Amino acid sequence: ILPPNSGNKEITWMMLEAGAETDVVNSVGRTAAQMAAFVGQHDCVTVINNFFPRERLDYYTKPQGLDKEPKLPVKLAGPLHKIITTTNMHPVKIVLLVKENPLLAEVEALQKCYRVLDLICEKCMKQKDMNEVLAMKMHYISCIFQKCITFLKEREDKLDGFIKSLLKGREKDGFPVYQEKLIRESIRKFPYCEATLLQQLVRSIAPVEI
Repeated sequence: ILPPNSGNKEITWMMLEAGAETDVVNSVGRTAAQMAAFVGQHDCVTVINNFFPRERLDYYTKPQGLDKEPKLPVKLAGPLHKIITTTNMHPVKIVLLVKENPLLAEVEALQKCYRVLDLICEKCMKQKDMNEVLAMKMHYISCIFQKCITFLKEREDKLDGFIKSLLKGREKDGFPVYQEKLIRESIRKFPYCEATLLQQLVRSIAPVEI
C-alpha cells in the first residue's frame, strides 16, 4: 500500500518501483492518488497516475500462448517504457523521445510498439479495476506513434517534419492548428465510448472551436 509521504514525488516513485500498490484503499475508501489529490499533493498524483511497472511491459517481450515470436522485441522494452512513464505528454516531447532513440525511430519498431500499447489500453479498460487514465494515455501515445510512421514513410524530413508540423502556428495568432487537430483526433479515436474520461474530454472540447 502506498502511504502519504509529505508530497515527495521522488520517494513516491521509489516506492512504486519497489512494488507499492496503487489501487488499495484506506479506511475511508480512498486510494493513494485520491488521498494525495485531497491534500493538494498534485505532483504525487501525477507520478502515481503515470506509473507503469516495467514487468507489465516485459510480459510482451515473451511469446504468449501459440505465438512463436514475442509481440515486443526485448531491445524496444526500455525505450518504450521511458516514453510510457513520462509525465510530459506534449506531442513534441513524445516525438523527440522517439527521435533520440535509433532503435525506436523505425517503421517496424513503431508498428510493434503501438500494437502493444493498444493491447495495454484494452487490458486497462477490461480489467476489474478499470484504469481509464492509463488507457487513454496508452491510446494517445499509440496515435502519435502511428503518425510518426506516416511521416517516416512519406516525408523526406521524416520526424523533423512531424515536429515542425506540430510547432507551426497559423499566421494570424501563432496557434498550432496541426497539433490541436492531432490531439482531438486521438480523443475521437478512443475505442471505448462508454469511458467517463472520454465523455468528460468530449464535453470540454466540443464547444471550443479551433
